[in-house]
Amino acid sequence: MYLLLSIAASTLIFVIFKTIGKRNVNTLQTIVVNYFTAFILGIISYDSKIVVSEIISSKWFFGAIGLGVLFISIFNVMALTAQRNGMSVASVASKMSVVIPIIFGLFVYNESLGWQKGLGIVLALVAVYLASVKAKSETFSFKGLWLPIILFLGSGTIDTSIKYIETTYLADNGIPVFSATIFLIAGLIGVGILSAKAIQKTLVFDAKSIIAGIILGVVNYYSIYTLLKALNADHFESSTIFTVNNVAIVMLSTLIGLVLFKEKLSTKNWIGIGVAVVSIVLVTLA
Repeated sequence: MYLLLSIAASTLIFVIFKTIGKRNVNTLQTIVVNYFTAFILGIISYDSKIVVSEIISSKWFFGAIGLGVLFISIFNVMALTAQRNGMSVASVASKMSVVIPIIFGLFVYNESLGWQKGLGIVLALVAVYLASVKAKSETFSFKGLWLPIILFLGSGTIDTSIKYIETTYLADNGIPVFSATIFLIAGLIGVGILSAKAIQKTLVFDAKSIIAGIILGVVNYYSIYTLLKALNADHFESSTIFTVNNVAIVMLSTLIGLVLFKEKLSTKNWIGIGVAVVSIVLVTLA
């Protein structure tokens, strides 16, 4: 159930970004409001007394700071990659990064890798690529190669770090405050960026970003919360969770783009969706 909710919430994030893009809402301001909204939700969801000194002294605190920096940095890298290299390249780079936490789980946690699961993971990577390729104009270019590489490594590092901290340092009831800390750090960095723009007199306040940010923040918080809860389940390995999560998000977002935003799907896209279904079945049953 948590995995399904994580897939739904993560897919909804893409829908929100697509919608605010069409309505010309300021993306950066929306992202900053989103982080503070998610922070407040994390604090509200925490069922124990919040002691700032205990949070700062906790073993996961510096990991949360690092993740907060990565969260807002990779969001910006993703935007730059989409603008300079195309949406398909950005999608492929971010979602194929699933291979990083999968390999980490196999070697560090000694998770199983039979032929069925191995085949499912390979098919998952193929499915992500095929489902992400949109337009012929968005072909891969070696110019600006560093952006997709950073996006690939950054996205994979985020997933891997979340799993490692959740497994090694996080208490059963610590997910809300851990998530809240990550979002607060990301939000404070965002405020710093907006402040710099204000000093340079390039900041134009967009009131619509407040509402958009609140909606995005609620969805964003629960996408992380439910993913952490799914990773905490005893009957699923992290390599299975990450594979099913990422492939299902690509598959579902592609179908929603077709239905809601009238995006056209190529033959490769349809094949990718079919391969995605097969990969999810293989990995889950394994």
